[in-house]
Amino acid sequence: MGLTPDEIGILALSLRVALVSVVASLPLAILVAFALARFSFPGKTLVDAFVHLPLVLPPVVVGFALLVLFGRRGPIGSLLDQWFGIVFAFRWTGAALASALMGFPLMVRAIRLSIEAVDRRLEVAARTLGGSRTWVFASVTLPLAVPGIITGAMLSFARGLGGFGATITFVSNIPGETQTLPLAIYSFTQVPGGDAQALRLSLIAVALSLAALAGSEWLTRRAKAGQGDDRR
Repeated sequence: MGLTPDEIGILALSLRVALVSVVASLPLAILVAFALARFSFPGKTLVDAFVHLPLVLPPVVVGFALLVLFGRRGPIGSLLDQWFGIVFAFRWTGAALASALMGFPLMVRAIRLSIEAVDRRLEVAARTLGGSRTWVFASVTLPLAVPGIITGAMLSFARGLGGFGATITFVSNIPGETQTLPLAIYSFTQVPGGDAQALRLSLIAVALSLAALAGSEWLTRRAKAGQGDDRR
Protein backbone atom coordinates (compact mmCIF):
# COMPACT_ATOMS: atom_id res chain seq x y z
CA MET A 1 0.00 0.00 0.00
CA GLY A 2 3.05 2.27 0.15
CA LEU A 3 3.53 4.96 -2.46
CA THR A 4 5.93 4.35 -5.30
CA PRO A 5 8.75 6.83 -5.98
CA ASP A 6 6.80 8.14 -8.99
CA GLU A 7 3.71 8.70 -6.87
CA ILE A 8 5.75 10.47 -4.19
CA GLY A 9 7.15 12.73 -6.91
CA ILE A 10 3.64 13.48 -8.18
CA LEU A 11 2.47 14.30 -4.67
CA ALA A 12 5.48 16.53 -3.96
CA LEU A 13 5.02 18.39 -7.25
CA SER A 14 1.31 18.93 -6.56
CA LEU A 15 2.01 20.36 -3.13
CA ARG A 16 4.76 22.62 -4.51
CA VAL A 17 2.53 23.92 -7.31
CA ALA A 18 -0.36 24.63 -4.93
CA LEU A 19 1.85 26.28 -2.31
CA VAL A 20 3.72 28.48 -4.79
CA SER A 21 0.46 29.54 -6.42
CA VAL A 22 -0.91 30.69 -3.06
CA VAL A 23 2.25 32.49 -1.93
CA ALA A 24 2.63 34.28 -5.27
CA SER A 25 -0.98 35.44 -5.55
CA LEU A 26 -1.78 36.27 -1.90
CA PRO A 27 -0.30 39.82 -1.79
CA LEU A 28 -2.16 40.84 -4.97
CA ALA A 29 -5.36 39.21 -3.72
CA ILE A 30 -5.19 41.22 -0.49
CA LEU A 31 -4.72 44.49 -2.39
CA VAL A 32 -7.52 43.72 -4.86
CA ALA A 33 -9.86 42.63 -2.08
CA PHE A 34 -9.12 45.80 -0.09
CA ALA A 35 -9.73 48.00 -3.13
CA LEU A 36 -13.05 46.30 -3.87
CA ALA A 37 -14.13 46.43 -0.23
CA ARG A 38 -13.15 49.98 0.65
CA PHE A 39 -13.12 52.10 -2.52
CA SER A 40 -15.59 53.23 -5.14
CA PHE A 41 -14.10 53.94 -8.55
CA PRO A 42 -15.19 53.95 -12.19
CA GLY A 43 -15.29 50.45 -13.60
CA LYS A 44 -15.44 48.74 -10.20
CA THR A 45 -18.18 46.37 -11.36
CA LEU A 46 -16.13 45.45 -14.41
CA VAL A 47 -13.03 44.82 -12.29
CA ASP A 48 -15.05 42.67 -9.91
CA ALA A 49 -16.46 40.68 -12.84
CA PHE A 50 -13.01 40.24 -14.37
CA VAL A 51 -11.59 38.98 -11.06
CA HIS A 52 -14.33 36.34 -10.80
CA LEU A 53 -14.24 35.41 -14.49
CA PRO A 54 -12.16 32.23 -14.00
CA LEU A 55 -14.97 30.82 -11.85
CA VAL A 56 -17.44 30.81 -14.74
CA LEU A 57 -15.18 30.29 -17.74
CA PRO A 58 -14.37 26.74 -18.86
CA PRO A 59 -10.90 25.99 -17.42
CA VAL A 60 -9.72 25.04 -20.91
CA VAL A 61 -10.41 28.61 -22.05
CA VAL A 62 -8.31 29.96 -19.18
CA GLY A 63 -5.50 27.56 -20.05
CA PHE A 64 -5.63 28.53 -23.72
CA ALA A 65 -5.52 32.22 -22.83
CA LEU A 66 -2.45 31.59 -20.68
CA LEU A 67 -0.83 29.69 -23.52
CA VAL A 68 -1.49 32.54 -25.95
CA LEU A 69 -0.23 35.21 -23.56
CA PHE A 70 2.57 33.41 -21.70
CA GLY A 71 3.75 30.95 -24.34
CA ARG A 72 7.26 31.39 -25.73
CA ARG A 73 5.81 33.31 -28.67
CA GLY A 74 3.13 35.12 -26.69
CA PRO A 75 3.33 38.88 -26.06
CA ILE A 76 4.13 38.41 -22.37
CA GLY A 77 5.91 35.06 -22.49
CA SER A 78 8.36 36.13 -25.19
CA LEU A 79 9.38 39.22 -23.21
CA LEU A 80 9.82 37.23 -20.00
CA ASP A 81 11.93 34.66 -21.82
CA GLN A 82 14.03 37.24 -23.66
CA TRP A 83 14.69 39.65 -20.82
CA PHE A 84 14.57 37.48 -17.70
CA GLY A 85 14.89 33.90 -18.92
CA ILE A 86 11.52 33.04 -17.31
CA VAL A 87 9.46 30.39 -19.08
CA PHE A 88 6.00 29.31 -17.95
CA ALA A 89 4.71 27.17 -20.81
CA PHE A 90 5.23 23.43 -20.28
CA ARG A 91 6.99 24.03 -16.96
CA TRP A 92 5.87 23.43 -13.38
CA THR A 93 5.93 27.19 -12.87
CA GLY A 94 3.23 27.42 -15.54
CA ALA A 95 1.15 24.93 -13.56
CA ALA A 96 1.55 27.19 -10.53
CA LEU A 97 0.48 30.20 -12.61
CA ALA A 98 -2.61 28.37 -13.86
CA SER A 99 -3.47 27.27 -10.32
CA ALA A 100 -2.99 30.81 -9.01
CA LEU A 101 -5.33 32.22 -11.63
CA MET A 102 -8.03 29.63 -11.00
CA GLY A 103 -7.82 30.06 -7.22
CA PHE A 104 -7.54 33.85 -7.26
CA PRO A 105 -11.31 34.57 -7.26
CA LEU A 106 -11.84 32.32 -4.23
CA MET A 107 -9.05 34.08 -2.38
CA VAL A 108 -10.25 37.58 -3.22
CA ARG A 109 -13.84 36.73 -2.32
CA ALA A 110 -12.99 35.42 1.15
CA ILE A 111 -10.61 38.28 1.96
CA ARG A 112 -13.02 40.91 0.67
CA LEU A 113 -15.85 39.61 2.86
CA SER A 114 -13.53 39.61 5.87
CA ILE A 115 -12.40 43.20 5.22
CA GLU A 116 -15.99 44.36 4.75
CA ALA A 117 -16.81 42.85 8.16
CA VAL A 118 -14.16 45.02 9.85
CA ASP A 119 -15.75 47.90 11.75
CA ARG A 120 -14.82 51.02 9.80
CA ARG A 121 -15.07 53.08 12.97
CA LEU A 122 -11.85 51.43 14.13
CA GLU A 123 -10.12 52.60 10.96
CA VAL A 124 -11.52 56.10 11.34
CA ALA A 125 -10.36 56.24 14.96
CA ALA A 126 -6.86 55.17 13.91
CA ARG A 127 -6.80 57.85 11.22
CA THR A 128 -7.84 60.55 13.70
CA LEU A 129 -4.88 59.55 15.87
CA GLY A 130 -2.57 60.48 13.02
CA GLY A 131 -2.15 57.16 11.28
CA SER A 132 -1.69 57.17 7.53
CA ARG A 133 -3.96 55.08 5.31
CA THR A 134 -1.16 52.57 4.79
CA TRP A 135 -0.42 52.34 8.52
CA VAL A 136 -4.12 51.87 9.35
CA PHE A 137 -4.40 49.15 6.74
CA ALA A 138 -1.33 47.29 8.00
CA SER A 139 -2.00 47.66 11.74
CA VAL A 140 -5.79 47.61 11.97
CA THR A 141 -7.57 46.29 8.89
CA LEU A 142 -5.17 43.53 7.93
CA PRO A 143 -4.91 41.88 11.38
CA LEU A 144 -8.70 41.90 11.76
CA ALA A 145 -9.07 40.34 8.30
CA VAL A 146 -6.75 37.43 9.13
CA PRO A 147 -9.59 34.85 9.31
CA GLY A 148 -10.65 35.70 5.76
CA ILE A 149 -7.04 35.67 4.55
CA ILE A 150 -6.56 32.20 6.01
CA THR A 151 -9.80 30.96 4.48
CA GLY A 152 -8.97 32.41 1.08
CA ALA A 153 -5.44 31.00 1.11
CA MET A 154 -6.59 27.51 2.05
CA LEU A 155 -9.41 27.51 -0.49
CA SER A 156 -6.96 28.58 -3.18
CA PHE A 157 -4.51 25.90 -2.03
CA ALA A 158 -7.20 23.22 -2.27
CA ARG A 159 -8.22 24.55 -5.68
CA GLY A 160 -4.60 24.38 -6.79
CA LEU A 161 -4.41 20.73 -5.82
CA GLY A 162 -7.41 19.99 -8.03
CA GLY A 163 -6.50 22.06 -11.07
CA PHE A 164 -6.90 20.15 -14.35
CA GLY A 165 -8.35 21.86 -17.41
CA ALA A 166 -6.30 25.07 -17.34
CA THR A 167 -3.17 23.20 -16.28
CA ILE A 168 -3.20 20.50 -18.96
CA THR A 169 -4.01 23.05 -21.67
CA PHE A 170 -1.22 25.43 -20.66
CA VAL A 171 1.60 23.12 -19.57
CA SER A 172 0.50 19.71 -20.90
CA ASN A 173 0.88 16.48 -18.90
CA ILE A 174 4.63 15.91 -18.62
CA PRO A 175 5.72 13.30 -16.03
CA GLY A 176 8.16 14.75 -13.53
CA GLU A 177 7.62 18.33 -14.72
CA THR A 178 3.92 19.24 -14.87
CA GLN A 179 2.08 16.03 -13.96
CA THR A 180 0.19 16.94 -10.80
CA LEU A 181 -2.31 14.69 -8.99
CA PRO A 182 -5.34 15.32 -11.26
CA LEU A 183 -3.26 14.89 -14.40
CA ALA A 184 -1.67 11.70 -13.08
CA ILE A 185 -5.09 10.30 -12.16
CA TYR A 186 -6.31 11.07 -15.67
CA SER A 187 -3.26 9.35 -17.17
CA PHE A 188 -3.72 6.20 -15.07
CA THR A 189 -7.38 5.92 -16.08
CA GLN A 190 -6.30 5.84 -19.73
CA VAL A 191 -3.96 2.84 -19.46
CA PRO A 192 -4.85 -0.82 -18.81
CA GLY A 193 -4.32 -1.82 -15.19
CA GLY A 194 -4.00 1.75 -13.98
CA ASP A 195 -7.21 1.79 -11.98
CA ALA A 196 -5.50 0.85 -8.71
CA GLN A 197 -3.02 3.73 -8.96
CA ALA A 198 -5.77 6.13 -10.03
CA LEU A 199 -7.84 5.09 -7.01
CA ARG A 200 -4.89 5.48 -4.64
CA LEU A 201 -4.05 8.95 -5.93
CA SER A 202 -7.74 9.91 -5.85
CA LEU A 203 -7.93 8.97 -2.17
CA ILE A 204 -4.80 11.03 -1.51
CA ALA A 205 -6.34 14.00 -3.33
CA VAL A 206 -9.52 13.71 -1.26
CA ALA A 207 -7.51 13.46 1.96
CA LEU A 208 -5.40 16.51 1.09
CA SER A 209 -8.45 18.58 0.17
CA LEU A 210 -10.26 17.62 3.37
CA ALA A 211 -7.14 18.40 5.40
CA ALA A 212 -6.87 21.83 3.75
CA LEU A 213 -10.52 22.66 4.44
CA ALA A 214 -10.37 21.37 8.00
CA GLY A 215 -7.12 23.24 8.59
CA SER A 216 -8.71 26.41 7.25
CA GLU A 217 -11.64 26.06 9.67
CA TRP A 218 -9.34 25.38 12.63
CA LEU A 219 -6.97 28.26 11.86
CA THR A 220 -9.89 30.62 11.29
CA ARG A 221 -11.38 29.74 14.67
CA ARG A 222 -8.02 30.22 16.36
CA ALA A 223 -7.59 33.60 14.70
CA LYS A 224 -11.08 34.74 15.73
CA ALA A 225 -10.51 33.49 19.28
CA GLY A 226 -7.23 35.42 19.45
CA GLN A 227 -8.93 38.58 18.25
CA GLY A 228 -11.60 38.15 20.89
CA ASP A 229 -8.94 37.86 23.61
CA ASP A 230 -7.16 40.97 22.33
CA ARG A 231 -10.37 43.00 22.42
CA ARG A 232 -10.99 42.00 26.01
